[in-house]
Amino acid sequence: MNFYTDSSEWSYLFKNAIDWKTILPLYYNEFPTEDGFNNQEELISFFEELLTNIGDWTANSVAPRAARLDAEGSGKVVDGHVVIGQALVEFYEEAKKRDFIGISIPKEFGGLGVPMVVTMLTFTQLSRACLASATQISFYTSIADMVERFCTPEDRLKYIPEILKGNISGSMCLTEPGAGSDVGSLRTSATLQTDGSYALNGSKVFITNAGGGMGFVLARIKGAPEGLSGISLFLAEEYTEENGVKKSNYKIAKIEEKLGLHGSMTCEVVYENTKAKLIGKEHEGFKLMLHLMNEARLGVGIQTIGGIEACLHYMRQYAETRTQFGRPLTELPLYKRNLRDYETERDAFRALIVDSMSYYEIYQRLDMKERHTNDLTEDEQKIFKRAKKSMRRRTPIVKAYGAELFTLLSQRAIQGLGGYGFMKEYEAERYHRDSFAPLLYEGTTQIQALMAMKDLIKTIMKNPQRYFGGLLYTQTLGSLFSTHNSYEKSLFEIKFQFKKNLAKLLVKCLKPQVDKEHKFSSFEKLFDMESWQDQKGIETLMQHAETLHQALSYIETLSVLSKHASKDESRGDLFERYQRLVTPRLTGIYTDWKIFK
Repeated sequence: MNFYTDSSEWSYLFKNAIDWKTILPLYYNEFPTEDGFNNQEELISFFEELLTNIGDWTANSVAPRAARLDAEGSGKVVDGHVVIGQALVEFYEEAKKRDFIGISIPKEFGGLGVPMVVTMLTFTQLSRACLASATQISFYTSIADMVERFCTPEDRLKYIPEILKGNISGSMCLTEPGAGSDVGSLRTSATLQTDGSYALNGSKVFITNAGGGMGFVLARIKGAPEGLSGISLFLAEEYTEENGVKKSNYKIAKIEEKLGLHGSMTCEVVYENTKAKLIGKEHEGFKLMLHLMNEARLGVGIQTIGGIEACLHYMRQYAETRTQFGRPLTELPLYKRNLRDYETERDAFRALIVDSMSYYEIYQRLDMKERHTNDLTEDEQKIFKRAKKSMRRRTPIVKAYGAELFTLLSQRAIQGLGGYGFMKEYEAERYHRDSFAPLLYEGTTQIQALMAMKDLIKTIMKNPQRYFGGLLYTQTLGSLFSTHNSYEKSLFEIKFQFKKNLAKLLVKCLKPQVDKEHKFSSFEKLFDMESWQDQKGIETLMQHAETLHQALSYIETLSVLSKHASKDESRGDLFERYQRLVTPRLTGIYTDWKIFK
């Protein structure tokens, strides 16, 4: 089995759905390259070879170990530090032998320096094989990116080669016992020392991979403002050295016992005068950490497509060999229809993820260049702005849509196996247990929904006249697109219905304060931004955040599928199947907006 070559869908998306035309020039200025590649086709072929090799490893070594890792756990705490378990050690050793960690790390530090999108694709394979393993190894690549992006040249030379060797990884330390989603209420303090370092005091909980060797920590410098604006970012090593003696710098209090994801360590960390270094400027910590959080949220989407693939493959494999009423389960009408619908949504979400990877790759690469050299060309500035805008829109969608879909379909996989799905002997129950982690870390579905709603409403309220006035002639404009194909026409109508129903919801919830005595001015007030600033109405609207997020997820996915189908007629079937699947859902959402009081 090979998690890359066994799926024609992955190969198609790799070759046709990634914006190689924009991405490759950001890495390779001319051909032949210093590595001897004569053209883009040779490069892409090399990337596919990497994916094929990782597909073989993940399918035939990582996946068979997943149940054992789940049973053994990630390790144990001894004297305030994590001792990694044997199954996880074996996984790390295999990853190092295959130079997995260094795929996207720049060549100057000893890595391969290939585009990050290749690494993101390998993580879909890892997540299909073992979600816990994928979670753990991701804190090598993501921490290396944080060091390269935000730390000093000296720090880069110190830490990145060690990360590449697999000697250290790290963690991002945000959550505290009283500060989860409300990060601004954190209480971990930072006190400036005479040598320019800071002493951290406090604790963090639910920290993934806290035993990795170092952590980026959010804390508040003494005297800083309350809320998010007063938070700074620090880098703390797990051990320091004084007079040639190794000394513990912070302690791991415990590894949490969780419902699932047993092979990934989730820890409580205690800081007692922990020596740390300020990263960036004072009070800009949340802004910097948000970069890693957004990367992690896309990473969750990547994890979930791997998990979805795993549980549906398992369900289909079982159903094809299980006979009931004289036929395989896959031939029973309702089972057949359900499985087809599940696989349609899997394929549609996979297309959305790959499209998002392209935007993220472009954004990441140009963001790095801007931070290090600040010399983006005019064309690069335009591309960067477009990619940044797209990723802000996509991040809460791919994170929450993928997480909710993974949990739902892993439940369906258990049901698809009947009583066997409830037995630990079968892997379906582990997929389901693990699926709850992506629902929770990096911001719950509700947090993502509120973020998506906030951004959308903020955009609309900046210019209500443009949005509401546009609805008066948008439908007429649709007739001008007679030369467009059927997929674009369908998408146009779907988007128009969404905008129309959203406009009604906004008016219903926000109830713009109009002047009832003067009808003409009342009409003008409808397009006045100040008329919509009603806190009670905004809170009413927030009750619809999840259904709004669901609608945005379906429409964003349809937009990607329409783009693919417009270029390749063979992709039209997926667009049509997914449209049939989500149309009743959209109708239900609009009905809820209409009748909810």
